[in-house]
Amino acid sequence: MEITATSVWTDLEAIRTQNPLIQNITNYVVMNNTANALLALGASPAMVHAQEEVANFVNIASALVVNIGTLSAPWVTGMEVAMQQAAYAEKPVVLDPVGVGATPYRLHTVQKLLSQSTPSVIRGNASEIKALVEHHVQSKGVDSTYSSDTAVEAATQLAREIGCVVVVSGAKDYITDGTQVLEVEGGHPLMGKVTGMGCTASALIGAFLAVNPDALPAATHAMTVMGIAGELAAAKSSGPGTLQLHFYDALYQLTLEQIEAHSRIRMLKTVD
Repeated sequence: MEITATSVWTDLEAIRTQNPLIQNITNYVVMNNTANALLALGASPAMVHAQEEVANFVNIASALVVNIGTLSAPWVTGMEVAMQQAAYAEKPVVLDPVGVGATPYRLHTVQKLLSQSTPSVIRGNASEIKALVEHHVQSKGVDSTYSSDTAVEAATQLAREIGCVVVVSGAKDYITDGTQVLEVEGGHPLMGKVTGMGCTASALIGAFLAVNPDALPAATHAMTVMGIAGELAAAKSSGPGTLQLHFYDALYQLTLEQIEAHSRIRMLKTVD
């Protein structure tokens, strides 16, 4: 399908109308931020990680978001169970490999999760995506040490190897299914001063997957909305504190006219 401002709006309207339940196994740092962003978008968040109930929630959720930001053994087990159930129930999954290049434990955890089921989308910064392909790549904790454009080749390779859509987020976002590569320009540097913005992007992708089974446009639509909301919020903000508040408002109030005015989506190439 052609990805346009209108197609972004169509999915956003569907989220607001359907109010899909998005299950998040995410980290302590961003739970509140992520839940508020999903609510502002029009989705319904569930922050459920206990292994005793994750499978039950997968069955009633419209999408699953797995974020490895704060790891512990019981949480990893919950992630495995949830991803297995999502594969069985044919529910879309977003995997966010936070800081995967920082420690061997994180890399091992992601590899283990990927052995359970294939996610619909993997979203990470450039360091994280490169680390999944080039295992020697180190990250500075959860922050990227590379610009997003340097990870396009790695993202394309990863998408082909895993069989899913890969999103590299940064100053410009790149989305690929291993064949097509799209670029989304948007956002604002002030977003980098608010913790968990990348995690929020992963959660929004989950919401868009809940209403659009085609992962490439769904992920592109989510990153477009994320960038536009960030731009609109930054224009009203005096710093990172107010940016976060205005970001929620921008998601909640986003209109077709704003999407048409601010969306910058470009097909970069089709890979043979």
